[in-house]
Amino acid sequence: MTHGQSNPDTATAARKKLFIKTYGCQMNVYDSDRLAALLAQHGYATVPEAADADLVVLNTCHIREKAAEKVYSELGRLRALRDERRAATGRPMSLVVAGCVAQAEGPAMLERAPFVDIVVGPQTYHRLPELLARRAREDGGRIDTDFPIESKFDLLPQGTGETPISAFLTVQEGCDKFCTFCVVPYTRGAESSRPAAAIVAEARRLVEGGARELTLLGQNVNAYHGDGPDGRSWSLARLLHELAGIDRLERLRYTTSHPRDMTADLIEAHGTLPQLMPFLHLPVQSGSDRVLQAMNRGYGRDDYFRLVDALRTARPDIALSSDFITGFPGETEEDFEATVDLVERVGFAQAFSFKYSPRPGTPGAAMPKQVREAVRGERLARLQALLDAQATAFNETTLGRTLPVLFERPGRHPGQLVGRSPYLQAVHVTAPDELLGRLAEVTITDCHRHSLAGRLEPQAPAIASLRTAAQPEEIVA
Repeated sequence: MTHGQSNPDTATAARKKLFIKTYGCQMNVYDSDRLAALLAQHGYATVPEAADADLVVLNTCHIREKAAEKVYSELGRLRALRDERRAATGRPMSLVVAGCVAQAEGPAMLERAPFVDIVVGPQTYHRLPELLARRAREDGGRIDTDFPIESKFDLLPQGTGETPISAFLTVQEGCDKFCTFCVVPYTRGAESSRPAAAIVAEARRLVEGGARELTLLGQNVNAYHGDGPDGRSWSLARLLHELAGIDRLERLRYTTSHPRDMTADLIEAHGTLPQLMPFLHLPVQSGSDRVLQAMNRGYGRDDYFRLVDALRTARPDIALSSDFITGFPGETEEDFEATVDLVERVGFAQAFSFKYSPRPGTPGAAMPKQVREAVRGERLARLQALLDAQATAFNETTLGRTLPVLFERPGRHPGQLVGRSPYLQAVHVTAPDELLGRLAEVTITDCHRHSLAGRLEPQAPAIASLRTAAQPEEIVA
């Protein structure tokens, strides 16, 4: 993903040009937007191509397999581009690696790629202008991967450009869970929650700017425990109730949650807050108690079943997505079959599944009984076939139903708009442009692999989301 939209007049007038390439999760997208806003205060305007930039920032993610290698490959391409540009025009280009790969690699990155100007971790983005100034003076300051006392959220400005209809809002960062396969506690640090008042204020600004849906972000978002304006610690449920009172905010979502932090008040919120959409990402990773214990997940399969039952009792039409890892060290065929059994019993509308890949420095990488690559891949293929079938079946349950759709952008075809259903499905509809940013009733007519198509109902244009529904209709994935 690239961060390259800007006002042409601003870009023309600016002395310096910025290109940001964002890898990975929605939190990185949010961070990149705030980083662009910070650098705009120092004379940088974003451009759509790296070749035109005076400063290139790679905002990296370390979760997926071979993440660091992909960054080094991109750096090699950028180095060649920088050399070509300097030879042709004499204009320099600064290269910055930010984010989780920067945090994990640290000094090793500069040893391997000494042409990189600055390496900055995800908690110190706000120091980048200072690092750039020090680098320009050849005064060092090339690496900053500390976990500072001050919060970056207090020092980074609001995002730049037009507010999206569906906007991200980070409320929590870091992780204290230390799952044995995961690098997040080492790259993002301990769990930290923003004050509730700051989040509510940012939410109001986003809504005033045109947002109608907010997705609250955090590595463990439902572990949120920020200071409230009443002097008490607020839970995510309490925060959601406060945000639901913002006028013109139609929809709320949150991701990524952890089963250990799925509290009773949060489950209750799914049944009492119409603005909270009936779609929840609740990663389980495995259906085997033995593997879950080895992963240090802190719950068992029966705990997960109880959570699912409680959620479906509170909100009968809720749909679930999840994460799965196949081939974790020591996983047997029996363990894998336990995962298949869990998937069949729960039923998922969507899922993300991966074969295990060791992360240097994590306990999982040093565990005995590493599963062979071929076995990991074969199990992943079997699991994905089941998950894909469930996702297709869930999409087909919407055929003929009338759903509220929030229209977010124009479609590829003239006269077409694209919106999202309550279940986060993309919906393509022939509709007038004035419905952008509004909710309308749509009857689903076609089901495709990654999207739905529908017909705008004549009683549109706008409805009040799901707020008027007395009792939601149950959907079984």
